[in-house]
Formats: sequence, structure tokens, C-alpha cells
Amino acid sequence: MLVSIWRYAHLALAIVSSIFLLLLSITGVILAIDAVNEKIPPYRVEHIETLNLAQSVTALRKVYPEIIAISVDHNQFVSIDAIDADGNTVKGYIDPNTGRLLGPQLNKSQFVQWITALHRSLFLKVTGRVIIGVVSFLLFLITISGIILIVKRQQGVRHFFAKINRDFFAQYFHVVSGRLFLIPILILALTGTYLFLVRIEILKKPNQTIEYPNKMKEDVQLEVAKFSIFQNTKLVDLKTLEFPFMEDDPDEFFILKLRDRELTINQLNGSLHKEVKYPFTALAEQFSLDLHTGKTNIIWAIILGLASLNIVFFIYTGFAITFKRTRTKIKNKYKPEEAEIVILFGTENGSTLFFANQIHKQLLADGQKSLLLGMNQYQCFPKAKHLLVFTSTYGLGTAPSNALQFEYKLNNHPQEQDVQFSVLGFGSKAYPDFCAYAREIDHLLEKQAWASRLTDLHTVNDKNVDEFISWIHQWSAQTNIALASAPAIYSAKVVGLTKFKVIAKSTVSASNTTFTLVLKPSGKIKMQSGDLLAIYPAQDQRERFYSIGYKDGMVQLVVKLFPNGFGSSFLYRLEPNQTLQARVMVNPSFHFPKAANAVALIANGTGVAPFLGMVSANESMTPLRLYAGFRHRNEMTAHYIDFADEQIKLGHLKQLELAFSREENAQYVMDLIRRDALYFVELLDKGGYILLCGALRMQHDVEHTLNELLLEHVGKTIAVYKENGQILTDCY
Repeated sequence: MLVSIWRYAHLALAIVSSIFLLLLSITGVILAIDAVNEKIPPYRVEHIETLNLAQSVTALRKVYPEIIAISVDHNQFVSIDAIDADGNTVKGYIDPNTGRLLGPQLNKSQFVQWITALHRSLFLKVTGRVIIGVVSFLLFLITISGIILIVKRQQGVRHFFAKINRDFFAQYFHVVSGRLFLIPILILALTGTYLFLVRIEILKKPNQTIEYPNKMKEDVQLEVAKFSIFQNTKLVDLKTLEFPFMEDDPDEFFILKLRDRELTINQLNGSLHKEVKYPFTALAEQFSLDLHTGKTNIIWAIILGLASLNIVFFIYTGFAITFKRTRTKIKNKYKPEEAEIVILFGTENGSTLFFANQIHKQLLADGQKSLLLGMNQYQCFPKAKHLLVFTSTYGLGTAPSNALQFEYKLNNHPQEQDVQFSVLGFGSKAYPDFCAYAREIDHLLEKQAWASRLTDLHTVNDKNVDEFISWIHQWSAQTNIALASAPAIYSAKVVGLTKFKVIAKSTVSASNTTFTLVLKPSGKIKMQSGDLLAIYPAQDQRERFYSIGYKDGMVQLVVKLFPNGFGSSFLYRLEPNQTLQARVMVNPSFHFPKAANAVALIANGTGVAPFLGMVSANESMTPLRLYAGFRHRNEMTAHYIDFADEQIKLGHLKQLELAFSREENAQYVMDLIRRDALYFVELLDKGGYILLCGALRMQHDVEHTLNELLLEHVGKTIAVYKENGQILTDCY
């Protein structure tokens, strides 16, 4: 709960200040570059730190008869405002040892002055300074809350710099760079806040003025080189030395401005006339300004520039993390009191929720009473038969933020009926605590009197889809509930959309509600039969998948039109020459097997689409049979028969076997498989392949039938051939 509070605080502060922080960080980068550029001119003389003011003033008076002032800036460049022996005005950088002019004074460009004003006050004067001050303080709070989140994530301060689990780029960059630039960003925030408080005079204190009586006789005169104050003042400590307007006038003084004080000095004998001590706030202001701008040190200026640039990326990655964590929308049709399958997810960045939601949506589509909740939402589920727990591990082996209360609730809300449980852990084997929290949950559930294990603890390394599908096969086999096994369904990666042009479309009729759609991509796309086409009918995040039949650069879809169907109605409304935006999802686990000695293709309904492309592309003449099941004989099935006859003549297909479930002598695909039992048993036993595409129920029935035949004839289960990769499926 504490982690959630800090996370929401961190996010809320970032949202409130993000626009201003973005502006400040970009202008900060520009000003840091300017601070570095200031160091480039070679105006700093060697060994300047060894010179005192008496030496420099004496040397300069030999060259310049009249000196108005000399100054030393933050770069330790010495400048002079004087008149030379020829009566010419001299303003520029000099060598304080010889008085030699090194170059003209550098003035800020109009652009840098504009950026500085924008950075300090947004051109809004006092109002702008208040806004900038508040944003600086918010940056301080964001940094503090970020530190606390990292400490929580790493399980203590001593693990602060331990290895970070890399879930995805934005999350990894946000944490790693946060640790790296923690101190510079904290300094920027604190100094920015302090400068704001000083400049609106909240912390202002008056100067302390001390006047000294002249203890030396007025007729006593000393050379400047013998002034003790000048001898004891290093040139690098000087800000400005203003010279008397008229020499030998006792009422004209040297005005010496140092970092911490201002001295008024008798020009005749060097005695101290008056001293103005700056308050601590003024010294702290100068120190804060030096730290905030980096103008005193080129390395620090570069670090501040990188830190400012990093704030820009912080904003981007922070919102990317938030978007990833919240983009998966949960839709529950059933209440906790009604659900029979309860899926609980524990996640830190949303990845685990994505997998859980893909399963949840399929279960709902299959008519199952599924409920998807965060682990902290655990309670009594009076009708639950199955409990699925999908969880990642946070930090160094602990619960993610939405699972922190799970153990307490599990112990205080026992189920009143027997429930079968399965635990699926997500993590990375690069870390010693791989799926540690999932193991802990599995152990906790095992100890519950009401819970019985359905499957062993299963772990998924680095979101490996194949490992996830392995669990799907196990769970489906135990429950007889078929789930999609196409890896592309569980791939969260979204590639760019491509424009497709409609080339041809068939029509539906009273006896045939299936239509074909031929599409041509606008550009060259690498794809093959068995890949998936994702469409977006409402141009939002909702997508629908269709298996691709591919030939000669064209995509062929076979689609069943459902009344008010979200995807099918959209596709059926398309006319030739119209276009749609879609993306191809590569589905390598359902590509036609290379170097296969024989292949059987089994489909029902629209699942025949990829097989039409595979048959057409069978230039290697691999022995190929196509088994397909439909409800009725109609013009569409007649088209398939004509297609098969042509492909048989070309040698691409050995034979076509059709089953019709709503005609006389009704048959299903399973009946054809039983009839040709020896063919299928020998096919698998000799290393051949079977590809299944269509409805999940068909997949379940076909696999059940094959399992019976294999046990009867060779004493092996279908699992053996699945593990060998001889049975490929793409069912929904």
C-alpha cells in the first residue's frame, strides 16, 4: 500500500509540473551548453591563483594611466575598463601580469538572454518567478518520491545500486538514469527553490556595515604595492575593484568587492574606511547560483546539461510506464459471486495483465464465467471452480504493488468450496530471484485446505511466448477448455499499420454466410500463409485477427459474417478499390513446415484460409492432404472443390476430404480422421506434420480423437508429437 501511495504521489507531481519541467529542462540544456562555451576562449592566464591584488594593480598602472575598474568573472577571466597612454578606451580581457589585452569582452547573445529570461521567469516577471519556484520545489518532491520508490523496489538502501530487472526500455531507463543523475537533479531542484525564495525576498537579510576610524595620519602615504589589504587579497577572490575617480583626493576611495564583503579603502594609505559584510543568504545565493548554472566548472556544467536532458527523458519514460501499466482495459461480465474461473494478476508495469487479459477474453468468448482482478482484490468467490494466479516479482523477490495485501486477504478469506489453482510466474532468469514471488504464492495456496493443485507452478522467462503457450497446453489439457495457441495472439508488440487495397470480395447468401476478401498491400511486406492480419474496425485499440492465405503478393481472407459482428461487418462493408489500415503479425509457429515428408491440413469453416495459400505455394510437391469441415454444401464449398481439383492436377495437393455436419449423412472432421486412422498414425509416427486451423472446440475434439488413435495403435499420447513440434495449431 505504501508503494502505491508513493507511486501515485510521484505520478501526480509529475503530471502537475510536466509542462513547466519540460520547458525548464530544455532551456537548462541550452544554458548548460552556453556555460561550457564560455570556458572555451583562452583568456584565463596560468598561475592566476598565485597572484595577489597588490601585484596586479601595480603592474596594470604601469600600462594604463587611468583605470576605472578591474573585474574577475566566474571563469577567472580578468577584464579591465581603462584608458591607455594614447587616450583610447580599453575594455576587454587582459593578462593581469602584464596588462596585455587578450580579447574583447564576451557579451551574451540575444538568444541566450532570451532563453535565460524564459528559464527564470517565463517572461512573466514576479508571477513567472513564483511559478518557476513552485515547479523547482515540485521537482524536489518528485526526486524524493522517486528515491523512496527505488529504495522500496530494491528492498532497502544497501541494494540501491543493485542490478535492475529490465522489463522494458522505458522502465529500465527511468530507474537506472534516475539513480545515475539523482544528485545533480536534487541539487538543481534545491538550488532553484532557494534562488526563488531569495529573489522574492522571503530569505533576504540586511547587510552589516562597519565603519572604521582612520588610525593612520592623513599625511602618511603608501604605495599601492604596500597596501596590506591588497597584499592579502588573492586576485581570484576579487569580483570588482573600482578605482578612485581622482588620484590623491582623500575623499575618493578604492571600492573592493569580494565574494563575501565589500571594502572601502583609503587610496592614500590603504587603510580600511568601511566594510559591508554580506549576509549568509547572499553567500548562499551565490553558491546556489554557481551550483545551479555550472558556470564555475566545465565538468559540472556538462553534468547539469546531461541531468537537464535526462529530465526530458524522465518525463517521456514516466508517462510511457504509466501508459503501459494502464493501457490494458479489463472488461468483466460477471460479478465475484457469479464467477467460476477467477484470474488474479500481480503486475508492476502491466505486462502480466496483458497475458492474463488475453486468457480472460478468450474464456468469456467461449462462454465461461471468467473474472479478472488484481491480486489485492482477492475475496470469497462462492461459485469459483478454478483460480489462476498470474504474477511478476517486484524488486528483489517481493510482491508487486497490486499484490501487497494478497497474503493477508488469502488467510482471512478462505473459500468455502474446493477450488483448483494454477500459478504462473513471470520474470527474468538474469536475476537470482527469478519468479520468487510466484513461488511464494504457489506455496501459500498449496497450504490452503480448500485449494487443490491443477498444474505445477509454471514460469515464463522474459515474457517468452512459447513458454506461456506451453502452460496453455497444460491447463487446457487438464480442464478441457481450449485456448488459442498462436504466439502472435500473446505478442504485445505493435508494429506500424499498412494500407491494404480491396481487390475482390465475394457475397453472402441465404445458404452461405461466409465470404472471401482479397487484399493487396500498398508496399512490400514480408509475410506468408499462416500469419495473422490484425484489423481495427473502430480505429481504436480494439483489434480482430484473421488468418492469412498468401499467394502472388495478395492476401486472402475467409470470413464468416455475423449479424452486427464487429470485425466481419466492417470487412463485408468494404468494396473493391477501397482501403483499410491493418498490420501483419508474423506467426512463425504456424508456417508450412520446411522439408516435411508429408503434411495433413485440418480445418473447419473459415480456418481453411491459410491452407488455400499453403496448398498454392507447395512448389516442392510435399505430399499434402486437406481435411475440412463445413455445415452445408454451397457455392463456397463448390469453389473449394474446384480449387482442389486444379491443385491436384498441378501436384500441389494429393486429395481433399470434406465433411458436412448439416447435410444428409452428417459428418464431422473427427469422423474423417477416424476413418483414415492409419494414415494419421503413420503420418505422425514417420515424422510428418499436422496443421490445425479453425475453432477452438474443433481443435479440442481433433486432438482428443488423435490421442485415442495414437494410444490404440502405437501406445503414445498426442503430447509426444506436440513436444516434437509435429502438431501446429492456430485456433480461436
